[in-house]
Amino acid sequence: MTATTTPRFHLSRMLPRDPAQPHRSASMLELFFDLVFVVAVSIASAQLHHALSHGDFVHGITSYAMVFFAVWWAWMNFAWFATSFDTDDWLYRVTTFVQMGGVLVLAAGIPSAFEHGDFTIPVIGYLVMRVAMIAQWLRASRGAGELKSATRRYAFGIAAVQVLWVLFLLIPSGPLQLVAFVVFALVEMSVPVFAEYRRQTPWHPHHITERYGLFTLIVLGESLLASANAIIDARNELDSFVPLISISVLTLVVTASLWWIYFWPPHHRAITSFGRSLRYGYTHYLVFAAAAAFSAGIEVELDVLIHESHLSSVAASFTVTIPIAIFLLGVWWIAIRDNADRVVNTVMPIGALVVLLDPVLPIPVAVTAGVLVVIVVVLVLHPPVDRRR
Repeated sequence: MTATTTPRFHLSRMLPRDPAQPHRSASMLELFFDLVFVVAVSIASAQLHHALSHGDFVHGITSYAMVFFAVWWAWMNFAWFATSFDTDDWLYRVTTFVQMGGVLVLAAGIPSAFEHGDFTIPVIGYLVMRVAMIAQWLRASRGAGELKSATRRYAFGIAAVQVLWVLFLLIPSGPLQLVAFVVFALVEMSVPVFAEYRRQTPWHPHHITERYGLFTLIVLGESLLASANAIIDARNELDSFVPLISISVLTLVVTASLWWIYFWPPHHRAITSFGRSLRYGYTHYLVFAAAAAFSAGIEVELDVLIHESHLSSVAASFTVTIPIAIFLLGVWWIAIRDNADRVVNTVMPIGALVVLLDPVLPIPVAVTAGVLVVIVVVLVLHPPVDRRR
């Protein structure tokens, strides 16, 4: 369908986008939107690093999981909405800027969430993003035609869940707060199922998977930046540069390998149905969170190296290998598994398991890099196969 314009306000009518539109790619606004999330991801990763380095594993990981959920879910909701109803007129842009402002507010509150269990500011920022998303869905409902009921269910579902997040602020920090978060997050994640169980909004498979790929680049790039800054800060604490050079090379090799592995399969084949799109979208929470946590693990390794952490070398190594293993298994499950032959489908999970167990080996980080290089070589020798044939 083609958008029609009202001459008075110069607004385009929000009509469902053509899921087969040729040459559909991410817009400049979408790229700008993604960049704001770099701030939130960077702060969350830095706070996770401090918590892990001090041995505060449970609180650090649970706080990171909660904060990253807000970042990921708000980003994902906008990405799927944009692939269906993006008009790129002035009101759409302004509403998107409001969502970006909410991201910055959320990011400002991440330190207090980690240090004191105070989620007031992150919840306020999240509410700003979600209220703007409600406005987008209500606007879309005016021109959605047969999808009108789905768009309104989205708006109603999102609004109802925000009441739960306000109530979340009344729950004191502790186990009860964590239980409430899990329940409320599951309710939030059920909104797309509730909204689209009868008729699905259209999605452009190449466009939406490109959006996921771009966000993956962001979190991997943030890992490289954070690791590089940590290495630079540590250079004055060591008499020899050899350990820092070794970690620098291994970090680059690991990050490049993760990039290669993620972009090996044709991701657009992974969302051929509503159920598969849910699996693809939801599993990316683990993929994104793991990629961002990788840099925190490298920084913990450096803290141990310069004696600023009391963690054992084995415990520090686990902070690196666990995120890598989760990333490998997540990408294999959602995109590689259905596009690979038997060799690749054997090497990938075994490789993830070996990476996970690396801390008990003499030189764990080097072994991890070696395993990832082996996986990349296997992928090069065994290109994707189209099982649809």
